[in-house]
Amino acid sequence: MTEKTGTFVVTHAEDESVVLRDIDSAQVHTLAANDGLEIHDVLEATIAPEPPLEVSWTLVDVEDRRRVELVDSDLEPTTHSKDLVANADVGDLHQHERAGTGEVHVFRVPAAHVEEAARDVLQDEETIARAARLEAVRVEVRRAVDGEDGVLSVRYLPD
Repeated sequence: MTEKTGTFVVTHAEDESVVLRDIDSAQVHTLAANDGLEIHDVLEATIAPEPPLEVSWTLVDVEDRRRVELVDSDLEPTTHSKDLVANADVGDLHQHERAGTGEVHVFRVPAAHVEEAARDVLQDEETIARAARLEAVRVEVRRAVDGEDGVLSVRYLPD
């Protein structure tokens, strides 16, 4: 095997090892040592397999390191976000750029499942990977219930 350069999310971290997930391929790599990495860290890095078996990896170079913060907000989605999905079917996703930078994903869910949907988003490894692709450092989940339907917005914020 050869070195691999890319963007990786730390999905598991212990004192002795770290599990990285490549955000593009979803391939998982186990580092044989932990040099202070924590879950939800995002690395722009180069890794290389450790000889002789090449089953674990080592960090060769870290170009950038940032942490993605997950926030379960008590705020409601913005009026603009609610308007975007006002006539949408349950489950339809609408994406729009946030004023300035960042991105917002908004969708309708049954009112009875709003809390469960918010928890799912906050626990999903893909949420962190998407934040890494969007160069966000903060993911904010907002929700509102209006009658039989709820609205969930996931805000990917760069700062």
